[in-house]
Amino acid sequence: MQKIQNYINGELVEPFSGKYIDNYEPATGQVYSLIPQSEQQDLEAAVAAAEAAQNEWAEMPMEQRSALLMKLADAIEAASDELAKAEAIDNGKPISFAKAVDSYRSAANIRFFANATTQFSSESHSMGNVGINYTLRDPIGIVGCISPWNLPLYLFTWKIAPALATGNCVIAKPSEITPMTAYLFSKLCIKVGIPKGVINILHGTGASIGGPLVEHKKIKAISFTGGSSTGKTIAATAAPLLKKISLELGGKNPTLVFADCDFEATVSEVARAAFSNQGQICLCGSRIYIERPIYEKFKAAFVSKVKKLRIGDPLKQETQHGALVSSAHKEKVLSYIELAKQEGGKILCGGGEVDVDGRCKEGYFVAPTVIEGLTIECRTNQEEIFGPVCTLQPFDNDEEALALANGTEYGLATSIWSNNLKRCHYFSRKLDFGIVWVNCWSLRDLRTPFGGVKSSGVGREGGFEAMHFFTEPKNVCFKY
Repeated sequence: MQKIQNYINGELVEPFSGKYIDNYEPATGQVYSLIPQSEQQDLEAAVAAAEAAQNEWAEMPMEQRSALLMKLADAIEAASDELAKAEAIDNGKPISFAKAVDSYRSAANIRFFANATTQFSSESHSMGNVGINYTLRDPIGIVGCISPWNLPLYLFTWKIAPALATGNCVIAKPSEITPMTAYLFSKLCIKVGIPKGVINILHGTGASIGGPLVEHKKIKAISFTGGSSTGKTIAATAAPLLKKISLELGGKNPTLVFADCDFEATVSEVARAAFSNQGQICLCGSRIYIERPIYEKFKAAFVSKVKKLRIGDPLKQETQHGALVSSAHKEKVLSYIELAKQEGGKILCGGGEVDVDGRCKEGYFVAPTVIEGLTIECRTNQEEIFGPVCTLQPFDNDEEALALANGTEYGLATSIWSNNLKRCHYFSRKLDFGIVWVNCWSLRDLRTPFGGVKSSGVGREGGFEAMHFFTEPKNVCFKY
């Protein structure tokens, strides 16, 4: 039984308590490794290591810091096959998805911010003949990064890369549900020579190590991605301590399909938006609204497309739809499907577990599920399911489409499918979301701000937004 280790002060170490928790492979339902149950003593060791490293890392010439991060990106890229397999085993996602998305994007995240550190500039403000102001942006110090289970290494690197690039030392907590690639990442940090203490990775539950990390007085900022309820708890804890916080939270994202869309391409992309990573992406479009003239045609084509998704062992290249991340999450998703039936929903396809033969017979597989006949007010359309479940509903005019799209407490992302340029611009302005995609979904430019409004989060990640978050601005005023 493999034991995952913490990464503190440049070394892989056992937890001080000697306590471990089980790590399950979702596709088989079997324990396949053990995770450290880190506690306060582990955190204090990590903080001490980060304190010792902070000044040297912050003062390191940016070109040298950039070069180290580039080496790390190269190492991730070279290990992409190993990382993709580990992600497929640990998370249950298809290995083809893990290679194309998780491995690729993890290297791209590090590389992007390695370049950004040499391009980062600050502002100056001339006061004419009186004087000039300029802004310094210094590292915050020690920062905490807490990443989720759905895109484990991808979102882990999305947080730590800008923190490291701007000269901070990091204490990171990956999800205890999917810890393996963060552990492998620790080994890559050692391999490429990241200085001791610059990044420290602590494994364990939210109660054992996540809460103490947020509460620690020497950790000056928290970047968190995860559920909205956990985000509210973090905000309530961090606010009295006057910590900077960035919270990328849940979504209940609408997809708006108009009659003038490019039909075949839209059907394909909307299916991808609904069921990528088994619907376990905060950006997935789980509420699909279709203009009434094409509703029946779209429904038939969409359901046909979804039924053709190949469900099976995540380690097989042909698999398109893998296992859900845990037994508890599988039960949550199934409970929402039952709720949808009680609320009057009609199951168009899916609706239950899937039996996969062979080694995956005990795995956590749920069929891609499409439901119609539900109103915007029902819980199925209001609450984040975070699984392979989507609903279809027709609309008659632009006003109704806007009301439906904006009709939840969430505001992360939305997509519009139409060839009417005027309409697309109008909707982009009126939709209450942090991200609007037009005739595409999850088309990402790492320079752009990423995040949501309402219960979908606080602050933005990505590009210079992330660089600004991980630095403190200082204004300097010179009188001539």
